[in-house]
Amino acid sequence: MQSKKIYYPYEEFREDLRMLTQKIDETFDALIPISRGGLSMGQMLGEFYDIREVYAINTIGYEDTQKLDEVRVFNIPNLQDVRTVLILDDIVDSGDTLIKVLKVLREVYPEVIFLTASIFYKPTAIIEPTWWVKEPKGWIEFFWSEDLR
Repeated sequence: MQSKKIYYPYEEFREDLRMLTQKIDETFDALIPISRGGLSMGQMLGEFYDIREVYAINTIGYEDTQKLDEVRVFNIPNLQDVRTVLILDDIVDSGDTLIKVLKVLREVYPEVIFLTASIFYKPTAIIEPTWWVKEPKGWIEFFWSEDLR
């Protein structure tokens, strides 16, 4: 069953990101947005927190709207001088991507503390982000995916 598609505009994203910053109550040395969904969050939160250590990590878990059997993680950043990292993604849907990213990063950097944040979180996911803003009520069509079409 295809869920209802909901367009998510920049203005709502900005307000939700502002709400997310009000919830985040711990400090961190670096940001890792999960590419591509977390990249807009990473850029804006890097500016907001005045953090230049913003490193993208790449995953492939979907082909269009079709979920793949396994999440691939690549482009692992160098975190040897970092203590605490905030991982960012636009949505925690099943939780598979976030679980896989955390597994890979913890294997490479067992001494680093990893916190997580997302705009959207589905309570049916296998992991809950440290901080999140709202539950999606359908398939989210993010402005960064739609506005240049």
